[in-house]
Amino acid sequence: MANRVVISSDSHVVEPPNLWLERMDPKYGDRIPHLVKGVPYDQWYCDGLGVGAIGIFSMAGLRFENPGDITSDGSYADVPAGGYDPHAHVADLDVDKVKADVIYPSIGLNMYAGPDGSFIRQVFSAYNDWLSEFCQTYPDRLKGIAMILLDDEIDKGIDELIRAHSMGMCGAMISVYPRVGETYDHPDYDSFWKQAENLQMPISLHNGTKRSSNDLTQTSEKVQFTGAEFVNRDHWVRMSISQIVLSGVFERYPNLNIVNVEHELAWIPYFLRRLDVAYLERSSQTSLRFKNAVLPSDVMRSNVYHSFQDDELGIRDRHDIGVDKLLWASDYPHAESTFPRSQAILEEILEGVPEDEKNMIVAANTAKLYKFE
Repeated sequence: MANRVVISSDSHVVEPPNLWLERMDPKYGDRIPHLVKGVPYDQWYCDGLGVGAIGIFSMAGLRFENPGDITSDGSYADVPAGGYDPHAHVADLDVDKVKADVIYPSIGLNMYAGPDGSFIRQVFSAYNDWLSEFCQTYPDRLKGIAMILLDDEIDKGIDELIRAHSMGMCGAMISVYPRVGETYDHPDYDSFWKQAENLQMPISLHNGTKRSSNDLTQTSEKVQFTGAEFVNRDHWVRMSISQIVLSGVFERYPNLNIVNVEHELAWIPYFLRRLDVAYLERSSQTSLRFKNAVLPSDVMRSNVYHSFQDDELGIRDRHDIGVDKLLWASDYPHAESTFPRSQAILEEILEGVPEDEKNMIVAANTAKLYKFE
């Protein structure tokens, strides 16, 4: 893959400890996201909630050598400079022979579980300001995804979406699943979908961003995620995509795009089949009927993109999923990252794939969706 243009659809920053301390009103005190240093690991807190240790966000490459050593524990001193410095970030892109990438948060992902929506909106706004500045250092190579919170103040989410667009952000993310008792098929969300379509801002559903979470557990010593939660994270994106598709959101807003981020691919062919079976055989539960004999799987193949790292089974089934909807990602610098072996991994998982399809998967689809030149 060394001579091929490669663009990552999902890379990450690792937020610097002073990001929020410098950009939020000091009246909030310890509610402001901050890093508590410790031995042997550092811990992040936001609004009194432990939101994660630093380890898995700074262990790129470890899975190739010593995967058993991957842990959530860690020190911010271990974070590669590319996680928080745009110059070092681009230098690591060059090491990995990646032309450009689309950037998401790290610790910020866990902050979607914060209980006070008004406060979390301010946290996200400060992050969006910082990420916009980070990306503007290399605007042709770095594009940012804004963090948006909806809840029952969707108009404020729309305002932040418009602001993010004005700052040059290429898309936005919302929680992979909304608050308890709410679902993305509710008509109240239509104003947000409409604005995202108008601005041509793809909306991402990233793993680990459920609005509230019982899977994030805190002991007296540290915050941790469970193995069962890790294995089944695609549950929430499947629920949200099903609700969006089956409620006709894409019929009302045919140019809206949803991006399924970091849930891999191999489950999608079965999921498409189940969507169609529910639509055809359970009409009492899927009352909306699509025009022109269109099926839910057709709608999904038209409007939903999928960002993945190295799922060879998904590549095998790429035509069932839709080759034009596959977006390769490096996930730099997280523990799941393909860095610094992205080229070798792509060579392996794309073996036997026709050249035109390779180009779509590793660069052209992402370039088109996010408007890279």
